[in-house]
Order: sequence, then C-alpha cells, then structure tokens
Amino acid sequence: MSLARPAPKSDEPSDPDSGGPARFEYKASDPPPIASGDSLAFGKADRLAKYAWLVLLYNLAAVAWGVFVRAGRFGDGCGSHWPLCDGNSEPLKGDIARTVEMSHRVSTGLVGPLVLAMLVWTFRVFPKGHFLRKASVAAMGFTLLEGLVGAALVKFGWVVNDDSPHRAAVMSFHVVSTFLLLGSIAAVAFGARMPNPPRLKGQGTVGWILGGGAAGLILLGVSGAISALGHQLNPVDNVLQAAMDPMTFWMVRLQPFHPLIATAVGLYILLTAGLVTHLRPDPAVRRAVNWMIGLYGLQFGLGLLNIWLKAPIAMQMIHLVMADLNWLTLVVVAMVAFAGGIEKVEKRPAPLEAQLERAKGKDLVKAYVALTKPRVISLLLVTSQAAMIAAKGEWPGLWPFMVVLVGGYMAAGSANAINMVVDRDIDLTMKRTATRPTVTQAIPTTHALLFSFALAVGSFALFLGFANLLAATLAFSGLVFYVVIYTLLLKRRTWHNIVIGGAAGAVPPLVGWAAVTNELPPLAWLLFGIIFVWTPVHFWALAIMIKDEYKAAGVPMLPLVKGDRNTAVQIFVYAALTCVATMAPFFAFANVGWLYAISAGLLNAVLIAYSLKLYRQVDRPRASALFHYSMLYLALLFVALAVDRTVVM
Repeated sequence: MSLARPAPKSDEPSDPDSGGPARFEYKASDPPPIASGDSLAFGKADRLAKYAWLVLLYNLAAVAWGVFVRAGRFGDGCGSHWPLCDGNSEPLKGDIARTVEMSHRVSTGLVGPLVLAMLVWTFRVFPKGHFLRKASVAAMGFTLLEGLVGAALVKFGWVVNDDSPHRAAVMSFHVVSTFLLLGSIAAVAFGARMPNPPRLKGQGTVGWILGGGAAGLILLGVSGAISALGHQLNPVDNVLQAAMDPMTFWMVRLQPFHPLIATAVGLYILLTAGLVTHLRPDPAVRRAVNWMIGLYGLQFGLGLLNIWLKAPIAMQMIHLVMADLNWLTLVVVAMVAFAGGIEKVEKRPAPLEAQLERAKGKDLVKAYVALTKPRVISLLLVTSQAAMIAAKGEWPGLWPFMVVLVGGYMAAGSANAINMVVDRDIDLTMKRTATRPTVTQAIPTTHALLFSFALAVGSFALFLGFANLLAATLAFSGLVFYVVIYTLLLKRRTWHNIVIGGAAGAVPPLVGWAAVTNELPPLAWLLFGIIFVWTPVHFWALAIMIKDEYKAAGVPMLPLVKGDRNTAVQIFVYAALTCVATMAPFFAFANVGWLYAISAGLLNAVLIAYSLKLYRQVDRPRASALFHYSMLYLALLFVALAVDRTVVM
C-alpha cells in the first residue's frame, strides 16, 4: 500500500494547528525533489528506493540474528578478539560459539558497504542540501557507531554472563543507535519516492507530538533491553514475586516495569495518532497512522505472549524486530506529516477575526485556568480523593493527598484543554462555549496544545516520582480515552458517545486507589463501574437542557437522535443501574458497613425520585434539577464510602 501524498491543491487552506486541512506546498526556494525533472531522474530515485528497502530488510535480519547471539550466550565465541576471531573464552562451546559469533560479525560488517553504496547513490540522485542526502549521511554515521558499540561489548567483556551496570548501559545505547540507524535508512527508502521532501521546521505542535512519541519508543526500547538482559542473566519462574524481594538481581526487579511502560507508551501512540490525523487531515497521514497503531497493537500482544511463554529465544527475536518496526512506522508518519513546506499559521474563527485579541497579563492566566475546565474537574477530584481514603481505611497523609490532587487536576486539565482545541469549531456555535479561550484565540491553538502536553507530562512525572507507575499510567489512560475515544471518535458520530466515553470520567477512583496501594482490587473496579453507569444520567439530563445548542453544533446527543421521551426512559434505566451498582459494595465486601449502605440508600431514593419526575414530564426545569443533584449525589456517595471505610477498617 502506498503512503505517498498526491499532488497538492493550490486552493486548500493552510492551518496546521487548527484541525482544518493543511496545505502541503513545495517552495521554489527549496531543493527540488531530484536533480532533474525528467522521467529518467525519477526512475533513478525509484531504483534507489528499492535498494534502500533491501538494505533496511537486511538490517532487520541482522538485528534478529544479534538477538540469537545474545540470548544463546554466544557473544564470547571469539573471546576478547575484535574484529578478528582467533580466540575463544569458553572452550566447551568449541567451534559452534566461534561460528555463530563470527557469522554475526560478518553479517553486521556487510552493513557498512551496503550503507556506503546507498550514500553514494543518494548523492548522485539528489541535489546538494536535500533531506535524503542528510539522511544517508546519518545512516553512515550510525553504522560506524554500531560497529564501535559492538567492539566495546567484546573488548570490555560485556557479554554472556557479565551483569554489570556498564553492560546494561551499553546495551541500552545499542538499542537507541539501532533505532536511529534503521530510521535513517527508512527515511531514504520511503523519501526517495515522495513528491516533496519532509521539512523539520515550521511543523507547529505536530513536531512536538511526534517528538514525544519518539522519546517514548526509545524509553520503551531501553526498558526492553534491560528486561531481556535480566531474563538472560537470571531467569525466574515468577517475575512479579521475585521483583518484590529486595535481594533479587536489580535487572529482574525492573522487569515488571516494561509492560507498564509499554502500556503508557501505547496510550501516547494512540493519542499521537488521534491528534496528528486531526491536525494533518491528509489520506496519506491517516494510512501511515493506521499502520502505526496496528503494528503497535500487534507488538503489545506479542509482548504478552512473550511473558506467558517465558521469553523463548525465537519470541525474543520476533519481539525486537517488531519493536524496530514500531519505530519505523513512527518515522514514516513523521515524514508524511512533515512533507512539503508547512507554515505555522494561526487563524481565528472568521466571525471573531477582527473583534478579539489575545489575552495578556491576568487575563492570560485566567484564560489558561479556563482551558482546564476547573468546575468540571472538581467532581473528579472528589472521587479520586475519597477512593484514596477508602483504599487506606484512614487519612493517607498530606503529601499523597496533594500528589493525587495536583496530578489528577493536571491530567484532567490536559484532556480538557485538548478537547477545547479539537472542538473549537463547534464550540463557536454554542452559547455556553462561544467564549472559550480557544474559540476567541485568547490563547493561540499551538500554545493551548503545548500547555496541555506540559500538563500531561507534569502529571505523569508527579505520579511516577511520588506515587507509582500504575497510578501514572491510569491517569494518562483517562486522558487518552477522553481525547481519542470520546472527543475524536465518538462525540460527532453517535449518540452512544457519552455511554462509552463516560469511562474516562470513571478513571479517577482507580488513580486514587492505585496511588496509595499500587494495586487495583475488585472494590476499586466497582467504584469505576458506579461512575460509568452514573454518567449517562448526569450528562443526558444536561443534553436535554441544551439540546438546541447541540443541534446547532451538529452533535448527535440522545435527545436529538431519539427524542426527549426516549432520553428520559434511558435516564431512568441508568439511574436504576446506578442504584444497583452503588449497593453492591455493601453486599459484596465485608469491610463496607452500614454507614455507607444507609447513605447510598437515601441518595438513591432521591435520584430515583428526580428521574421519575423527569420521566413523567420532560422539561428543562426537571432536567436541570436532576443534573445538579446528580453531581451532589456522586460527591456524597464517595464521601460516605470514605468515612465508612475509616470506621470499619
């Protein structure tokens, strides 16, 4: 399948960070794609592309064979001799170890001439200053660097049974340098057929987003290298149990972090996919992004299989090659998204173009605060803090309380800020959202996105540094689900948007619970379920109140699609489900007492009463009463659970 971009249209608007179509221009001042515009020159570029793809495939095969050499403990087949192989430190392995190690050296040694030929070929086809010339030079440099890394491992004896931190550091660096080498070759292979070369400057927020994805994949690759090395040096039957023992080998203790990091990076890849396709609405970008998501999902599944099978050598080979392919798909996404001369253009919505100016001073601070939707976040924070107390059965302490408070606010605020950027076109049409800072451009689109990413990174770092990786990953998962699943995929397509999207708002109790216990027992998941079934009651009541605004914006909320009467019926059904879910903790868990049960029963009686009133007569006052009570209901319910658990435990 070709991901090459079709020829640009001159009448497409250019606004890379607004979510509208971007113009991929080719400037006369830029180096032309190839040295000559005739068919012969294009034929040369096509042949170069085919050759570069072969070089890339050869390198992937060399990577797989390198895994076999390491995992099979053949790394000392030539002793400390390099580059020649006239020694063997383990005579028992005899000629087998020497043959395997030497085959690895020969196969990787051939990479140099292959890349050198690609370098010369690229310089002959493309003119001075062209992007692909730089990529081929980089490939040559990283090839030489890989040779030095291999030499260091052999000369310093960091092979087979060496368990020093130095070996782990060099192996980690080896993964990074391999990524960069493969990425450089892929840039030549893919870029030789592109009509316009990618440009690294003037990419707006997309450049930062993809840069974050690159950093995440590099971190994941490093954690994978350490995890694989720990498994080779000290295999254990139960990694989780061994990791809890402080006397266990340090690399083994780090192994459980790799799947958690993979989960967090996968969430970021999903967020990247959603935002890049929104900010660069181009078919070629979408196809590349689909490949990126698909291969990462496949890799994640292979990783779980690898854990279940206890990492046999064949699975390790496949897993590492797939990790390289994940990296390459990100490189291709970046190249397609960066193709052409994209200018950073900030545009205000036309009706406000000549009326509003960007905020300054105190107004700017207020605008950034408004970007996070503090009133919406307050209820989420109540559920997370109450879950902390319920998990501990006592006051968790001021410091954990503040970490969850601040970290949770930053994660939710980041999601809300991105939501405002994505929805600023429909926000303009609704009275209650028409003055949002992204609509008025009191805060430029690029600044809003950078602010949201700063909040997301800050939240993750705060949870990671002062709570645990599980809490950090959960908070980030709520952010990604809200932005990608609800805002980008569901909100404008189906009335089920809030039913499915409500899962994002149900994550805070999991975050609070995990932050103080580093685990998620059934009761924590039941709290998630309570908020999940409560959300339609709360949000559909609001939808009835402002259905005309949703109609003007073209958002298919339930009252518009099915009517008010059907919405009232659905609200009553979900209210009943909420009552059942809220009573389950009392009947299912011995450490949930009567204080909670009585409180939940009273709160549920009022909820059902409000829902029945709305069912009997659907109007705005009754919808408003249910909407406002639903917020008080959830807050009091979680407070009751927290107080009850402190008494019972």
